[in-house]
Amino acid sequence: MQASTSSVVRTRPPIASHRLDLPSCCDICGKARSTRKHQACSRIRQQRKSAEWAELMALQAEAKKNKPRRYAR
Repeated sequence: MQASTSSVVRTRPPIASHRLDLPSCCDICGKARSTRKHQACSRIRQQRKSAEWAELMALQAEAKKNKPRRYAR
């Protein structure tokens, strides 16, 4: 049996659902993303954006909860 995807609790919004429009320069170190690895920058970005992502996920959950049922029984 497959698990339902609606029961997955996410801590961050999914980002692979569409093409990312990232700038060519890193917002943390200021260097071009294509020239070297940005794993440390990614960790810093995740820490900085965790509050923003939590707020976004809370807003999405609230909107989903208040959405009227299409086929109410």
